[in-house]
Amino acid sequence: MMTGARALAEMLHGYGVTHVFMVPAILRRTMAELERFGVHRIGTHGEKPAAYMADGYARMAGRPGVCMAQAVGALNLAAGLRDAHLANSPVIAFTGGLHPTMAGRGVYQEVDDLPAFHNITKFNASVDRVNQIPDSIRQAFRSAVSGRPGPAHVRLAGNEGQIDLEEGDLDPWVERGFAAVPSVRPLPDPQDVTAALDLLDRAQRPVIVAGGGVRTSRASDQLTALAERLSIPVVTSLNGKDTIPGAHPLAVGVVGRYSRSAANRVMNRADLVCFVGSSAGSMTTHSWQVPSPGIPAIQVDIDPAMLARNYPLAVSINADARMTMAALCESAGRRDPGRSEWLAEVRREVTDWREQHRRHLESDAAPIRPERICRELGAVAPDDACVVVDTGHAGMWMGAMFDTRTPTQSYLRSAGHLGWAFPASLGAKCAAPDRPVICFTGDGGFWYHIAEVETAVRWNINTVTVVNNNSSGNQSTIGFDRAYGGRQTPEGRRLWTFTDVDFAGLSEGMGAMGIRVTRPDRLRPALERALEAECPVVVDVVTDIEALAPLPVV
Repeated sequence: MMTGARALAEMLHGYGVTHVFMVPAILRRTMAELERFGVHRIGTHGEKPAAYMADGYARMAGRPGVCMAQAVGALNLAAGLRDAHLANSPVIAFTGGLHPTMAGRGVYQEVDDLPAFHNITKFNASVDRVNQIPDSIRQAFRSAVSGRPGPAHVRLAGNEGQIDLEEGDLDPWVERGFAAVPSVRPLPDPQDVTAALDLLDRAQRPVIVAGGGVRTSRASDQLTALAERLSIPVVTSLNGKDTIPGAHPLAVGVVGRYSRSAANRVMNRADLVCFVGSSAGSMTTHSWQVPSPGIPAIQVDIDPAMLARNYPLAVSINADARMTMAALCESAGRRDPGRSEWLAEVRREVTDWREQHRRHLESDAAPIRPERICRELGAVAPDDACVVVDTGHAGMWMGAMFDTRTPTQSYLRSAGHLGWAFPASLGAKCAAPDRPVICFTGDGGFWYHIAEVETAVRWNINTVTVVNNNSSGNQSTIGFDRAYGGRQTPEGRRLWTFTDVDFAGLSEGMGAMGIRVTRPDRLRPALERALEAECPVVVDVVTDIEALAPLPVV
């Protein structure tokens, strides 16, 4: 006999969970049990950032991140899980909920939030009896890491999950094979491998598109080896940006909407596209314009539902990315595909792109150009750094202008929710405490969860947060100009401009180190100082409000 709290804590520890993120009004007895197992319990200032922290933890660690909320905060937690759902990230959420014997009686905080988790989770269950806890935990982990990863949710009876106080004859064994992603590596069909190689051999201008599935499968080495063996240039999705170093001669850059123009141009000159671990969604293809519809395509994906969902396929391979890349490499042997002209053309595109943007990448203008921040970050980020990036303008700037230098650098990006990056970077640092973690966000994104600076200070989560501070959400400029029929009024401009705030000073008031940078020549020293500090650091960089990220090329 044991309490549900003991079983839950023992199982989380057994699955390798080192941190849980929550607003601390949930599973209080479980929290006490977790302390005995040495699991860190990170109390946050909101349920949504708790979910983002668990997401950053999961993407960095390659195993499920755990977040929790009491009943009244469950819907906030569900909102935070949306990014994990969109990014195929294995996050497990625990919430409190109404006990079925009390339904309809006006119990405090009585709201049924279970349906809110339905469309954003792979597993969504309610635990109404203590003996259901072990099996529900096993199923949550199994679902989160199997196939295409994603969130799971377990609601525990009691507004604070008080069912964990009850005792039962519980068996807390864990399935260690489902503690990390990928849990299973399905092999490709040899006939599909042969057919794909035949197409790749005959193509004169092939391109590989590396998606987030490559990083989930830890297949970067195999992807790079195949590209080198067959002399094929590689473009990436935003989720796959760190699957090949930006300095590699076959790397072209991010393709699609938040992209590098060279990558879109190369993609639209290809005569064969090979999608690996990518759903070929609207961001990666700029709403299915890059590549053009009708292009011959190969697709490799662990989820059969993704195959041919967006492009007709000449060959589809339902298998693990790493196993497939290894099989293609082995079957290819040593061959010279004779693509020197195509590779030279690709390198010219990349070189031309760099020359086109060199003026801004090296700009000494003040206010500072965002391109200069991206360049300096690329220069100073340590070889094992993890860079965590927001969506919107932050995602556009970094997707195009920042390059990873080494195979050991990581790049995590918001799948669509502004404000995600800062809390996610705290979770990433918890997953990899010995690695430098750098967050890049704008002031609009930083405002969302600025209270978590205090969380970072309280729990000694020593990240570096770089804020592109132009006192605005200036990505909206073009949209509002269009809405006003050409050029918006001063009142229209007030809809997306903010008060000029010193984020360095605000952060220092919460106990962090704050550094404000107004001149480009002070940017690199500030970043170097931040990386050497042994505390949370916010680097507030004052930038040009008129600087807009380049629009995608079709």
